[in-house]
Amino acid sequence: MTTTLDDLVRDKPAPAALSERDVARELTSAPPIRWIVLDDDPTGTQSVRGLPVLTRWKAEDFLWAFETGCPAIYVQTNARSLEPRAAASVMRDVVTTAATTASAAGLDIEVVSRTDSTLRGHFPLDIDVIDEALADSASSPHSPDAVIVLPAFPDAGRVTIDGIHYVCSSDGSATPAASTPLAQDATFGYRNSELRAWVEEKSGGAIREDDVVHLSLPTIRDGVAAVVEALADLTGGRWVTADVVTEADMQVLAAALHKRRAAGATFVYRVGPPFVRALIAQPVAEPLGLSELEEITAANAPSGRGGMIVVGSHVPMTTRQLAVLTARGDCRDVEIDVRALLASSLDDAVDAAVAAAVDGLHQGHVVVSTSRDVIRGIDEDDSLRIARRVSAALVRFTQRVVELCPPSFIIAKGGITSSDVATQGLGIKRALVRGPMLPGIVSLWESVDGDIAGLPFVVFAGNVGDDASLREVVDRLSQVQQSAAHPTTVVTAE
Repeated sequence: MTTTLDDLVRDKPAPAALSERDVARELTSAPPIRWIVLDDDPTGTQSVRGLPVLTRWKAEDFLWAFETGCPAIYVQTNARSLEPRAAASVMRDVVTTAATTASAAGLDIEVVSRTDSTLRGHFPLDIDVIDEALADSASSPHSPDAVIVLPAFPDAGRVTIDGIHYVCSSDGSATPAASTPLAQDATFGYRNSELRAWVEEKSGGAIREDDVVHLSLPTIRDGVAAVVEALADLTGGRWVTADVVTEADMQVLAAALHKRRAAGATFVYRVGPPFVRALIAQPVAEPLGLSELEEITAANAPSGRGGMIVVGSHVPMTTRQLAVLTARGDCRDVEIDVRALLASSLDDAVDAAVAAAVDGLHQGHVVVSTSRDVIRGIDEDDSLRIARRVSAALVRFTQRVVELCPPSFIIAKGGITSSDVATQGLGIKRALVRGPMLPGIVSLWESVDGDIAGLPFVVFAGNVGDDASLREVVDRLSQVQQSAAHPTTVVTAE
């Protein structure tokens, strides 16, 4: 029998009556702080708006971001595409530079590891590296009092109930995360859906399940004071997980953490996309309207060409969304065969695809996708090598098409793909998150520099939305293009 979300919460207390205004009150009562969000692919920005994004992390980049006055700064590390040693090096460099630059500017920081809401990513490596880098950068090293592990993403149907993390579908059915195809990830697969057991599993037993503090839904929904009490005696980097089903559940936890910060506590976070929104007391943003999209694209000259959709993700949701998009019949389909790519040079693998795309863009939209068969390596590192090879091909493809025949918009699908297309394919170093394209998901960036300076860039996670969501975003951008006759650039991710 199928378990539904309604079944899971039927006997639970109602959410607390809390809003972002309540969180804001606690936030302003605590010491001022900036949060540095290490985003292991660009999809973490889909839950926020009006915040700076860095894909490079030199001191001058952080100073630019600090000068915006925004409470949180996203840094795109692309760590999920890297093997552990390289990922650790990148994360350490980001935290060290951020901490040093912030200190010189008279600012205090906390660090957030934003990663996949379906439990994929480098863990607990990310937290270990953050702790070490912060300690090495501080004049008086102090371990965080607690590490908050909160992968929930209610907007996308990722919730935690009774300690078990679920992936919910649009029909309301709820599947334990470890029972979904996402848990079979070639690099970051796992066996446990119960978060405390997952922490023990991923740490190789170094963190015992019994040592992880879990905040139940009744505790969360008892209100801020109950959560503050549960957190009061935690010191020495204790691990904390929590049940979350709604925005209010996250807001209760955020308000409680600010109360603890006001009492001198410090934290490190390992979270899914929306918790940063709760932490900075930002309301859930409505999707960008047509007039807003037209305003964003107003400075861009029309290209008179179609848009380009670049698909690298292999999760089932992406494959279904791709099928719905191509069924409309107005897109030229171009495929890069992964097996052929692995057996040939990069240029040989993309030459034909580039020629077909350039030709197709003069008639309409072009969809370039990698072959749908998942090619696994002999181990985790080899699987990452294959993923990086595929992404390199899509980057080279994007660079050459943009040089030869700039499209009216670009959509890239897949976390590694979107990050590499942004940084390597388009040269973006700084951007601003303008807001979501769909409710709670799919963020639109406005690049500040790079080869598409001034153009929007949309990040669309591979495993969110429903089957028609990719087509919906393409339709909306096409509508803007037709009504304002201005080009647009989009990328989708995770």
